[in-house]
Amino acid sequence: MCPRIVRSLPAAIVAFVLAQPAFAHEQAGVAGGLVSGLLHPATGIDHLIAMVAVGIWGAQLGAPAIWVLPITFPLVMAVGGVLGIMRVPLPMPEVAIALSALILGVAVASRLRLPFAAAAAIVAVFAIFHGHAHGAELPGSANPLAYGVGFVTATGLLHLCGIAIGTLTRWPAGERIIQGLGAGIAGLGCYFLAQGLGAIA
Repeated sequence: MCPRIVRSLPAAIVAFVLAQPAFAHEQAGVAGGLVSGLLHPATGIDHLIAMVAVGIWGAQLGAPAIWVLPITFPLVMAVGGVLGIMRVPLPMPEVAIALSALILGVAVASRLRLPFAAAAAIVAVFAIFHGHAHGAELPGSANPLAYGVGFVTATGLLHLCGIAIGTLTRWPAGERIIQGLGAGIAGLGCYFLAQGLGAIA
């Protein structure tokens, strides 16, 4: 991948995060549902960093994980989204989402090498909770199917950003940058975990 594209990714992610989420929630129907779904993963930094981390970790693990992990996450997340729309409860979803950022960040920072099946299972478990959170927060005016297509598509794009960032390992300093990024993701995961546990206490 062109180094210029890789360098521009952080700015693109920041712009995506700063997009006005209120716009999405004011829309109605199919178009409103699609826009709401596309923007929703970027309205929570805990979701965003975990999804980017999946792409980075997949890139670190190499084939077939580089593609299968980012495909597994959105597919299983869609199942979680249906559970959320149906208001099927899951235990401590916010804690699980924070743990996903923490564990995936540690995996990236430490270049954790797991058997492919184990890595896919970890990603799938976390995907259920992320999808559930998106489904549970479906705007009342939005079309559920279009909303689901939107947040699954946005998730896939965030995974692709992670894969692109993972290509930094081709350069000598790239590995240190990625390890630092993983440590930062893990640190944010710790912060969100403390918040989640504090809310329960």
